[in-house]
Amino acid sequence: MHRRALLAAGLAAPALARAQAAWPNDRPVEIIVPYPPGGGVDILARLVMPAVAERIPGMRTVVTNRAGAAGQIGLEVIFNAAPDGYTLGATTMPAHSGIPLERPARYRPLDFTFLANIVEDPNCIYVRTDSPIRTLADLIAQAKAKPGSLDYGTTGIGSDDHILMLEFEAAAKLPPLTHVPFAGSAPLIPQLLGGHIAAGVGNTTELVTLSREGKLRGLAIAATARAADLPELPTFREQGYDVVASAQRGIIAPPGLPPAIAARLESAFREALADPAFKAEMARQFMPMRPLVGAEYRAEAARVDAQLQALWKVRPWRG
Repeated sequence: MHRRALLAAGLAAPALARAQAAWPNDRPVEIIVPYPPGGGVDILARLVMPAVAERIPGMRTVVTNRAGAAGQIGLEVIFNAAPDGYTLGATTMPAHSGIPLERPARYRPLDFTFLANIVEDPNCIYVRTDSPIRTLADLIAQAKAKPGSLDYGTTGIGSDDHILMLEFEAAAKLPPLTHVPFAGSAPLIPQLLGGHIAAGVGNTTELVTLSREGKLRGLAIAATARAADLPELPTFREQGYDVVASAQRGIIAPPGLPPAIAARLESAFREALADPAFKAEMARQFMPMRPLVGAEYRAEAARVDAQLQALWKVRPWRG
C-alpha cells in the first residue's frame, strides 16, 4: 500500500505541474468584484485586468459582480473557490478585514493569496454644493448642537468610509451621527444629490469629477497632504483632527494558489503597474496608485488588519 501511494503521488505530481504550466488554457479567468458595478473597486478591476492579461499569453478575463452584505458575499466566493488560477477577486482594505470582526464570515482575511495592491484612495467627507453645511466646522457645530440631526451615507457597515467616521467622531468628541449604509458608492451618490441624506463619506475617486461639475463640495480629506486633484480640499489635520484613512484596492486569489501561477501573475502585475500608459489612464480616472505586489501586499494587509483590530477593541461597530 505504501509503494502504491508513493507511485500515485509520483504520477500525480507531474500531472499537476503540467496543469499549472498550461495555465491559462481555453478557460477565461473570472474576476469577482464583491461590490456593484460603477464603484471604485469595480472600475479598478476592469482597468487593471486587461493590462495584466496582455502580459500572459492566452489569458482572457471576465469580471463578475457578486455584491451583497457589504462585500462579504463576494469575498466568501473568492476565498472558497478552487485555487487553480481561474478565479481571482478584487478587494478593498480595511473592509476586507472588518467583516469577520463584526459577524461570522466564511473566510479568513489574511489567508487569501495577495497578488497586487494598486490604489490607495484617501477618504473624504462631502456634501451637496447647496448644503448649508459649508465646512467641517459647520458639521461639527450642528452635530453637537442638535444630536441626531445629521445623517451620512457610506459604502457599508465596516467599510473604509464607515471606519473613517468612527475615528472622526472619536477625534472630534461628537455624539454618534446617523449612519446610512449603501451597497457601494453608485447607489449612494444619487441619494446624496437628491437631498435624502446630509453628507456622504467616500474616496477622492468619486469626489473629483462631481466636485468639478459643481455638484459636490468636499469638507475634509483624510490624507497627510492635500490631493493634487483636489487642491482646495483641506485635510483633517489642517483643521485640527489627526485622522488619516484610505481605501486600498487590489487583486487577490483563493488561499493555496500554486506558486507557479502566483509568480506569473505577480510578474504581469509588476509590468502592468509600471507601464506609462496604464499609469496615465489611472491618473485620468483620478485613482491614486500605490503598487504593492506579492509579499509586500500581504505585509500591508497584515498591518491594516492589526490596526483595525486595535480600533475594534476601543470603538466596536456592528453589522
